[in-house]
Amino acid sequence: MNKLEQLLAAFIRAEMKTDLAHDFEHVLRVVKTAKELCRRENAQPEVVIPAAWLHDCFSFAKDHPDRRNGSKYAADKAVEFLRSIAYPEQYFEAVHHAVAAHSFSANIKPLTIEAQIVQDADRLDALGAVGISRCIQVSAALHRPLYRAEDPFCSSREPDDAHYTIDHFYKKLLLIAASVNTESAKVEAAERTLFMQDFLKQLNQEISPVDD
Repeated sequence: MNKLEQLLAAFIRAEMKTDLAHDFEHVLRVVKTAKELCRRENAQPEVVIPAAWLHDCFSFAKDHPDRRNGSKYAADKAVEFLRSIAYPEQYFEAVHHAVAAHSFSANIKPLTIEAQIVQDADRLDALGAVGISRCIQVSAALHRPLYRAEDPFCSSREPDDAHYTIDHFYKKLLLIAASVNTESAKVEAAERTLFMQDFLKQLNQEISPVDD
């Protein structure tokens, strides 16, 4: 890790005060994925790397009424920090946009390849084995049961992820693959989504009642 990334890591570690699914390890995974996507998509690492490190430098709680604006606050804070360490100002606007656009709830369209990469890296961390684990972490903290016994997999009802953990798969997680931007992320998202579908199939086998 170079000196810049050491500074970014120290700052984000000190600033992150949010749920278990958005901890320092989440940032490390997003940075790792963002670097790989940056290499594959020939994007600017000078934008992608600081934006990936700082994308969650500010965050509201999951159930906060102003959560959709959290990434905008994070973008302002990220640029403020970069200015404090004399990072080249020519990258500030692009970093700000990448951080602001990363959030699912913000609903900001990423207009640059760098912003697309940071958004994709963050969304990929909601998929696969890690995505399943994070979903359960958040739901457990909010005291939500794993599933609704009468219809665990939303076969005949609308998903209600405010009350049931598994509903979040159908409300959001299984739809993420269709929302990623870059070709590299689309391949990875498809693989991780298949893993999640296999998990749901296995869960169905384990919880289905035995026929008399």
